[in-house]
Amino acid sequence: MKVAVTGGAGFIGSHLTDYLLKAGYEVHILDNFSSGHYYHDHPNVIVHEVDIRSERAQAIIAEEKPEFVFHLAAQADVTRSINNPCEDADININGTINILEGCRKAKVKKIIFSSTSAVYGNLQKATIDEQDHTAPISYYGLSKLSAEKYIQLYQELYGLDFTILRYGNVYGPRQTAKGEGGVIAVFMDRIKEGSCLKIHGDGKQTRDFVFVEDVVDANIAAMKNDRNDIFHVSTNKPTSIIQLAEILLELHPDSLETMHVTSRTGDIKHSCLLNGKCCEQLGWMPKYSISEGLKRTYHYYNS
Repeated sequence: MKVAVTGGAGFIGSHLTDYLLKAGYEVHILDNFSSGHYYHDHPNVIVHEVDIRSERAQAIIAEEKPEFVFHLAAQADVTRSINNPCEDADININGTINILEGCRKAKVKKIIFSSTSAVYGNLQKATIDEQDHTAPISYYGLSKLSAEKYIQLYQELYGLDFTILRYGNVYGPRQTAKGEGGVIAVFMDRIKEGSCLKIHGDGKQTRDFVFVEDVVDANIAAMKNDRNDIFHVSTNKPTSIIQLAEILLELHPDSLETMHVTSRTGDIKHSCLLNGKCCEQLGWMPKYSISEGLKRTYHYYNS
């Protein structure tokens, strides 16, 4: 079976590509390698070095006619979206429309879209489900929500099936501290340098951290399910930034300090996604606790 992975050379995309290759799929990657760097010369991957906004990207989907398209390529930096909203919208909205047009022409069976908890903004709720109000507080969250709406409308107009996966904060091996990188990747860089860990704000802000291999499993589960719907890929468990730093420093043999710095514009205070719908309807379940995932991540960066 032929599949396409946009952003397949990136952090999550490369892990997904690994799984698909081992499962025997013919994998086509569409990536401009602006942040990802895997699979340049991999013998078993068909690499298309292309921007998702380009006519060529749309033509590749239309010509190759993959059965499934995993759309992960995105501008995923919240601060960059605030500083350059036009670029953010161009990549995340126009790029998605371009991929959707390729899918429509190729009569793709399903598109599986990587979305984000940032679509909810700063809801004053301990936990969030898929029916909660969306109110992004960053252009990144807004552009991903807009992309979701285009995907849903393509299904109504053209019958292009979809699954939208709204991720918690994904972490794990291969994540970089730049671009799509989250706080764990940043902390790992600081630990390797022997520098203090900088915590934005009071550090009491919480996130739902989900390990990258669990995210891959959710994408595969979505491929095998025929529901046109939105699902949370998360752990149901909030972890504060202070707790995160404490776990990592317990893993590290050398003593390091922490330092509090100014909060960042567009950052959400609390985010914990309920995953019951995904577990029940897709038959998916996260395997890794935050402690287990951080241990694997720490050993990867320090191996």
